Amino acid sequence: MNEKRWQDWVMLVLGVWLFFSPFILQFTSHTAMAAWNSYILGVAVTAFAVIALAVPRMWEEWTNLVLGAWLIIAPFLLGYSSQSGAAWDHVILGVVIAADAIWAMASSVTHHRHGHA
Repeated sequence: MNEKRWQDWVMLVLGVWLFFSPFILQFTSHTAMAAWNSYILGVAVTAFAVIALAVPRMWEEWTNLVLGAWLIIAPFLLGYSSQSGAAWDHVILGVVIAADAIWAMASSVTHHRHGHA
């Protein structure tokens, strides 16, 4: 599988957004936990997208699915669900990242079934 999927480019953009969203949405000083979650996961999502763009493998998609799920539940587990900007940013990004990962996995399976390996 050496083609570059559009889902990997989307994941790259989402990772960059996630990293910079505390500055853009101004939740750096209000909720340090939310900001650090954005920085760490933003770097991770971006790194896995770059890896996937270089050499696409299924493990990156599974990793992004887990990261997306974490983003959905993090506001509630880390205690910043009342900070609407940070919470909504993470929940929405989590849903989109998880959906993008699932879509990439489904596309990969379909691609292989049709003999385009």
